Amino acid sequence: MDVAKQLKITQIRSVIGRPQKQRRILAGLGLTWLNKSVCLKDSKEIRGMINKVTHLVSVSESEVQES
Repeated sequence: MDVAKQLKITQIRSVIGRPQKQRRILAGLGLTWLNKSVCLKDSKEIRGMINKVTHLVSVSESEVQES
């Protein structure tokens, strides 16, 4: 069994008054409203998107077993 890392990303700040680029990044992560959480596979691309909007989201790591 493989253990895959996942990231739980929660939007904690509003996009009101934020640049359009940051709004598109949040939409790309699947975050459409405040306090919404998504679980995504840990990858370089997702980490890069998170780094652009660290002030708007909170991130926690978890491990999921895949069979």
